Amino acid sequence: MNCPAMSASASSSRSYSTFRPRPLLPQTSHDSQRSVLQYSRSPSEVFATSPLRLLGKHSLPLRAVVTSKSISSSSAVVSGDEKIGVLLLNLGGPETLDDVQPFLFNLFADPDIIRLPPLFQFLQKPLAQFISVARAPKSKEGYASIGGGSPLRHITDAQAEELSKCLSEKNVPAKVYVGMRYWHPFTEEAIEQIKTDGITKLVVLPLYPQFSISTSGSSLRLLERIFREDEYLVNMQHTVIPSWYQREGYIKAMANLIQNELGKFDFPSQVVIFFSAHGVPLAYVEEAGDPYKAEMEECVDLIMEELDKRSITNAYTLAYQSRVGPVEWLKPYTEEAITELGKKGVENLLAVPISFVSEHIETLEEIDVEYKELALKSGIKNWGRVPALGTEPLFISDLADAVVESLPYVGAMAVSNLEARQSLVPLGSVEELLATYDSQRRELPAPVTMWEWGWTRSAETWNGRAAMLAVLALLVLEVTTGKGFLHQWGILPSS
Repeated sequence: MNCPAMSASASSSRSYSTFRPRPLLPQTSHDSQRSVLQYSRSPSEVFATSPLRLLGKHSLPLRAVVTSKSISSSSAVVSGDEKIGVLLLNLGGPETLDDVQPFLFNLFADPDIIRLPPLFQFLQKPLAQFISVARAPKSKEGYASIGGGSPLRHITDAQAEELSKCLSEKNVPAKVYVGMRYWHPFTEEAIEQIKTDGITKLVVLPLYPQFSISTSGSSLRLLERIFREDEYLVNMQHTVIPSWYQREGYIKAMANLIQNELGKFDFPSQVVIFFSAHGVPLAYVEEAGDPYKAEMEECVDLIMEELDKRSITNAYTLAYQSRVGPVEWLKPYTEEAITELGKKGVENLLAVPISFVSEHIETLEEIDVEYKELALKSGIKNWGRVPALGTEPLFISDLADAVVESLPYVGAMAVSNLEARQSLVPLGSVEELLATYDSQRRELPAPVTMWEWGWTRSAETWNGRAAMLAVLALLVLEVTTGKGFLHQWGILPSS
């Protein structure tokens, strides 16, 4: 694969880099031509009657700045005795149907996914076992429908291989490693290989364009624990690129895919562009200060502005998919938004999986099967879906540029609060990044809150807490007595 380079004129006309402040985005000349679909209001107000853009501008408190050291060339930041490594972080996925239940166990055993009060933390693994066994049959059906397992590992391995080649073309020889959070190759396995290879400089690159507590945050907290327990890692210089949704190559690659898929419709200008992002619990954003929603909205804004430049002014909207559990998640929900579009007479819909760079269960089954079926039942006649980026050359080249640009700052980061438009999460070491982020937010809530005293704003949350309290009571009873249906089913070991 050849690594395409951004033209000088293109790169100088707009700053998309993760590492530099960016001014507030100007309104484009096409704003008045675009119908904007808003779902933050009641369903009857789906179609905005005024020429407003989908997204407003955000003023967020957490900012970061890197040292003023300039990047002159890649050779200036790589010496002959250094060994450069890049660690790609991703979620992971079961490769066979037999992997589904243990994969789910690893997922729900993560305290960042289900957080128990200190008094009940000893039930973390029994609860994870209970949920994973209960959910496994339906999850297996989904994975069976896409070939019997997730393609995520194979795609991520291919991305790592292409990234390594592209870095070599940019005169930065580097080994690229893959570390999954909940399945093989686990992050711990990748770290052991990094140590074996004697890497001296490490760039940590989560394959999530936008930062969230539940994705990049969980992986970085695992890395933090690993680093603190290993003398070799403590002394190894490293840096983290926590989010990169605003990079020029990524934005242009997404716009290219959208433009290509629009061309497959009979009437491209009549197609509604439907951005579907993975959801997160609302409490993450409103109570914990997770920047995910703001970064997602700005990402959509940047992509639409790039399409504006190409005279593509389609109506568009953003919704959130994959919610689980009884608590409230970011809205609008994808399934509700699709149904409402059908009621409003939309006939052409192009789904864009905006938070995913690889095909997996949420694109191949949830979007391609469930949401497509829902759309057709809702009256939408023509359905299309933009593929995930995968190993798209412009995207891989841009990731390589991000790595090269980060090398001068490995081990030499300066983090501060600035009122500047750039990544909402600081570029820096794992410990420094998390410390800075933690100082800007309250204690992290869990996607499924087990219990919390006091009044809440949502009856939905109360119902969820009551249900989860009942599950806790059941588990306590079974663990203390050693009897019950969980023991009979083999979910808990018999004494």
